[in-house]
Amino acid sequence: MRTISFSGYEWDVRAKGTGGPGPNTWDDANAQVDDTGWLHLKITGNTDPEGSTEWRCVELSTQQRLGFGRYQFQVIGRIDRFDRNVVLGLFKYPTPDVGPDGTNEIDIEFARWGRATANNADYVVYPASGPRVPGDNVEFRVALNGGYTTHRFLWQSDQVTFQSLHGHRDDDADEFERWQYAPGDGRLIPQQPTPVRINLWLFRGMAPSDGAEVEMIISQFTFTPLDQLP
Repeated sequence: MRTISFSGYEWDVRAKGTGGPGPNTWDDANAQVDDTGWLHLKITGNTDPEGSTEWRCVELSTQQRLGFGRYQFQVIGRIDRFDRNVVLGLFKYPTPDVGPDGTNEIDIEFARWGRATANNADYVVYPASGPRVPGDNVEFRVALNGGYTTHRFLWQSDQVTFQSLHGHRDDDADEFERWQYAPGDGRLIPQQPTPVRINLWLFRGMAPSDGAEVEMIISQFTFTPLDQLP
């Protein structure tokens, strides 16, 4: 498996092959770190001599498991202009020893989920165990004046607080979305450290409806443990 260094962490890039989410075809060549240290993610179309196009997506995961604290992603790209089939995920995801799919996950996602006109972003918290419950997610619409945004979540044992902000910043200025999930039931909040994942993929494996390749940049990822926050 290919490994890259980005923002002080070692990340495993998903190897070439097919599988979920989607399902999609994945290509580890679609993640690159440039000379400035920025992470470039791509969805690429590879057309064969017969004119058939195979779309390839990308996903990577930290080798390190991270616990309670603040997770911040600084993004470059027009997430508000995504094709309806394109998804960008910034999230925590469980390893098999922590829990199955559908548990122990905290998501920031930019997607229309195949809909031409719809909200284009969501925050989601999956339970530590058992079924999901109503109210564990919120959808919203992102409308930007430029391509620089900051997205973060503060994960605590009893709640998760999400924020999205214009520009690249560490303060709370120019916030355009905030949501706090405090369900009052410990089962509904993940409790165990897990890796961080970033992926850029296609809803249900469907080609971009506009036929265009996609590139997004994550200029920085930072994690601040809860006991180090002011």
